[in-house]
Amino acid sequence: MMRPSLHARIAQARSERDDRRRRRQRLTVTRREGVRVMVNDRWLIGFCSNDYLGLSQHFSVVGALQDEAARSGAGGVSSHLVCGHLAVHEALERELADWLQVPAALVFSSGWLGNLAVVQSLLGEDDVCVQDRLNHASLIDAARLSGCKLRRYPHNDVQGALRQLRAQPEGAAMIATDGVFSMDGDVAPLRDLALAAHVQNAMLYVDDAHGIGVVGPDGRGSVAGARLTTQQVPLQLATLGKALGSFGAAVVGTADLIAHLSETARPYLYTTALPAAQAAASLAAVKLARREHWRREKLQELILRLRGGALRHGFTLLDSDTPIQPLVCGTAAHALAMADTLRDDGILAAAIRPPTVPENTARLRLTLSALHTPDDIDALINALCRARDETRRRVGTAP
Repeated sequence: MMRPSLHARIAQARSERDDRRRRRQRLTVTRREGVRVMVNDRWLIGFCSNDYLGLSQHFSVVGALQDEAARSGAGGVSSHLVCGHLAVHEALERELADWLQVPAALVFSSGWLGNLAVVQSLLGEDDVCVQDRLNHASLIDAARLSGCKLRRYPHNDVQGALRQLRAQPEGAAMIATDGVFSMDGDVAPLRDLALAAHVQNAMLYVDDAHGIGVVGPDGRGSVAGARLTTQQVPLQLATLGKALGSFGAAVVGTADLIAHLSETARPYLYTTALPAAQAAASLAAVKLARREHWRREKLQELILRLRGGALRHGFTLLDSDTPIQPLVCGTAAHALAMADTLRDDGILAAAIRPPTVPENTARLRLTLSALHTPDDIDALINALCRARDETRRRVGTAP
């Protein structure tokens, strides 16, 4: 029997992606100024960045990065437990813990590593991780790599989570959920999930990558917005690379669990520490996010303007109060056609297709920043109207 060729398998998979309009291609941005990006020597208004508070190019954030790079260099040099843990990492962890009102924080090089660290260090083959079906891929992979049983429940279905926990009564258990779902923009029912976890003696873990800085009191995220503490949510993930405009992530929570992660989590022990310059940039961004409440207030105004304008022009956005405002198009062909026409009109919006989102829910994932202006929002709505008309002529019914 002939062993299958990996090259043939790859070619077949690529052909199938082409047939289903699922080929992924990178876009090269040559310049970026605020929400404007240059692509192919043309400036576009970007509506696909996760820089929700507009901090990634703030002079204080960039200045902190440059100053620390001059002192410490460009790289992390070593893992945290060898000689890579510097004073700026310590300061960032203290600032995050103080802001999010938790006992401790632990900085990771990415949110993906943070999620893997939590699940892999706490669960094993006799345990179960119960997850929302729309969770980020990093949570799903974390459970699979930990060796535990992965069970999934319908989106935001607390009773479904309970059924999965009851069906696995032996071993330790964790409910893991996004706080704000990255493709839908809605917020998980955290209070009800916390009750379900309590009843089943399970831990609730929240990946709040898209909530930190944006939702909840003082931008402290969806956990704070649900009025939950470390008693109900012992650990949560706070990303540094979205609303905070930097790079990396932190797991925050109870002191004993954070200490356990720092001593046992493979994604923390066996990788180079986040560069000090990047940690300094994140520290500056956290301080700005804490005090500049006008950024969240402006975001809410822009969200209301977009939703109101979209409704007046016959568009139905998914139910979201966050900067993530998805417009479901249905097929991949429709989403791609809409995105292409928007680009011709000076708007950059991402067409998100399966398997990132469920079948027949391909969409434009529109994201807002505090740096957008009301005129930008109006330009987007007008461009959407023109894109809808053009797409109807080209491929049929559009949203």
